[in-house]
This record gives sequence, C-alpha cells and structure tokens, in this order.
Amino acid sequence: MNERTLFPLINKLARCHQLTEAEYAQLIRFRTPETAARLAALARTAREAVYGTEVYTRGLIEVSNFCRNDCYYCGIRRSNQNCDRYRLSDEDILACCAEGYRLGFRTFVLQGGEDGAFSVPRVCRLLRAIKSDYPDCAVTLSLGEMERADYQALYNAGADRYLLRHETADPDHYAALHPAALSFDHRIQCLRDLKDIGYQVGCGFLVGSPGQTPELLAKDLKFVEEFQPAMCGIGPFIPQQDTPLRDEAPGTAELTVYLLSILRLIQPNLLLPATTALGTIQPNGRELGLAAGANVVMPNLSPLSVRKKYALYDGKICTGEEGAQCVGCLQGRVASVGYTLVSSRGDIRTI
Repeated sequence: MNERTLFPLINKLARCHQLTEAEYAQLIRFRTPETAARLAALARTAREAVYGTEVYTRGLIEVSNFCRNDCYYCGIRRSNQNCDRYRLSDEDILACCAEGYRLGFRTFVLQGGEDGAFSVPRVCRLLRAIKSDYPDCAVTLSLGEMERADYQALYNAGADRYLLRHETADPDHYAALHPAALSFDHRIQCLRDLKDIGYQVGCGFLVGSPGQTPELLAKDLKFVEEFQPAMCGIGPFIPQQDTPLRDEAPGTAELTVYLLSILRLIQPNLLLPATTALGTIQPNGRELGLAAGANVVMPNLSPLSVRKKYALYDGKICTGEEGAQCVGCLQGRVASVGYTLVSSRGDIRTI
C-alpha cells in the first residue's frame, strides 16, 4: 500500500469526518511523508474555516504533585520516592491567576495529581474566588477521577471545562499502563459524567506508549470520533527516570503531528493543543503541531520554584522562564507558522 492508495481515505475523512477502525489503522500503519503533508494541508484548511488564524492560550497552574495513584508512566506516581513534593497554597494559585490575567490569559487551568488536600470544598472556594476576581475568564480543572456528585459541585461553583485524558481506549492496554486499582470503565464513565453535567470536556491519549499499535491508536481515534469532546490533548510518551517504564522507547513528534491532523479532520471545531510534551521531544514540535491543525497552547504560570518538580516526564521545557518570557517566546513561535496568539477565553465554536 502506498500514499496514492491512502489518498481516497484521507479525502473521505475530510468529507465525512469518520472512518472505520480498520481505515484509521491503515492511515497510521502505511503513512508516508506525502500522506502527512496531505493530511496537514487539509487539517489546516479545516481549522482555519472554524477558527481563522487565532491560537488560544491556556494559563497552566500546576497546583500539586502529590498523587494517590501509581500509574506506571508518570513521574509523580505515589511510589516515586525521588519526587520532590509540593502543594501550592490558595494564595499562590490566586497570585498566579493575577499574573496571568495581567499577561492576557483568559483561561486558567488548575492541574494536579489526585491529591486529597485539594478537596472538593477547597477547590469550590478557589473557583468562586477566581470567578469573582475574573468574571470574563474560564476555569479548566484537571484533577483526575472523581464521582459524579463531586464533578457537579465543582461545575456549580464555576468550573467551565475539565481535562481527563483517557490515555488509551483499549481496556487491556489501559491495564498494562496502570495498576489494578485503576479502572478503565470508571475513567470512561467519568468522561461521560462530565459531558452530561455540561462541562466542555477534554479527553486525550499518549502517543507511542509501550505496547501501542496502529490498531490501538485507531481505537483512540474512533473513541474521539464517537465521544465528540470539546478538547483533545495528545502528546508523545516520554519516559520518566523514576518509573517502571523508564527504559521504554519514547513516542515521536512525527506520529503525534500526524494524529493531530487526523483529529482535526475528525472534528473540525475541536480545541486541539500543541502540547509541551511535543515541544519537549522536538524543539519545533509545537510549531509543527500548529501547522498540522492544532489551535491551542498552554504556557506555564506556576511559580518558578515548583515547575521542575512537576515532572510527569523527563526533560520538560519552559521550567525556568518567567510568564512574560514564555508568552513572548510563544508569540514568536506561533507567528512563525502564520498564526496569531490571542487574548480570549477560547471556547469551542459551533459549526
């Protein structure tokens, strides 16, 4: 099979926004530079038809690197004795928001491990404070799995969006990446509860995780196609030195960018980040992602003193930059591929 054989599949995807799992697997297994270029061109056209040349920013605040879970790929896993643990105070978090607002951010993302110190009542108080101070801003949470009643309480307190990467849409592959205490079915139920409550929901998956095949990635793409999230965050698997998967091969920027284009054609209005992990694995990775269909970047607003401690994977970029430096750098990177960084909530657009 060559690129000419795949072009009809690519055209079908651009037209119909769906393929079978077998067709997705073919697109991945037999990809070539020519198919990548065609997908990227169509994805860019689809993205600009909905969002023009705007790129949305999310101010990322990493609130805690304590986590009750022990995921095999994650550097802040519970059993990592080498992790230098921290928790931000409410005052720290509100100071990050104040700095972010001054720099033009209109979405704040509170992200952390599943840390019992960030109880639902505490996060609700934070949400009310942020919304009171910045009523024109959106707040995204990424705090892991909870029960539906907890998600509802957070939504009632002002949360607009929730990010919960499903990591893989295959139960057996999920079990290979997580301890038995974590349930694939519960994670998927969390996503469905969040969407039912009314959140703008983000899912996502690791690219190149150990044991992943084109057929497993096809399941991820089919899941996104059927679930229709507001956001989808994907990034290459990058080993972390203090995890059981430290010696595994990393994912690639090439495949990650290819999948970004496919995701854009599956759902043209998807909010699709060019992630920090993509920029970590390849210096111009975020630019490549934006040129292939992504339309969101997530610079770090966390205090400089803790950025290196939130080490989900090795080598994370931008751990030593002030917020203003990071924004200035991103403006140049975004402009280099023909786009403009905007100060906006950046909500999903209907089509």
